[in-house]
Amino acid sequence: MGIHPNSAALFYRKIRMVINYHLALAADEVFEGSVELDESYFGGRRKGRRGRGAAGKVVVFGILKRNGRVYTVVVDNAKSETLLPVIKKKIMPDSIVYTDSLSSYDKLDVSGFIHYRINHSKEFADRQNHINGIENFWNQAKRVLRKYNGIDRKSFPLFLKECEFRFNFGTPSRQLKILQKWCEI
Repeated sequence: MGIHPNSAALFYRKIRMVINYHLALAADEVFEGSVELDESYFGGRRKGRRGRGAAGKVVVFGILKRNGRVYTVVVDNAKSETLLPVIKKKIMPDSIVYTDSLSSYDKLDVSGFIHYRINHSKEFADRQNHINGIENFWNQAKRVLRKYNGIDRKSFPLFLKECEFRFNFGTPSRQLKILQKWCEI
């Protein structure tokens, strides 16, 4: 097409910045009803590392409204002190919260939420008790981000918000209409 790769990269960066800006405007949205919570670690596999190998990876916390939108945020760690303020800000009290068995979620039992856990070492779903929706989002996001063969930490939140945008706004034609509206084209 005659477009220099640097120009294309700049164009896509600007689009990601628009997406990030508009998703930040909507960040005050509070989730209620049934929501799924999970954390995920982003970053390449490290040779010779067994187990989780989370050292050096980016920790992302996600909240998914069942049959609705996802919200993601890069966090310093997956400890309770880090996650609980995000949870209290983004989720209405008395909501039904589904999590895995990570100990960071222990305080949800006494924080005004109806809390259900799924122990992945035993099963992945027990009727309504599952976090398959947010796990699906992580799978999609990692598949999309893998094709970039590494993203620097500074730019990672922009790429993550692009994945959130794609997940929340459905079809490519709908995404294009939203972007045109946001860019006033």
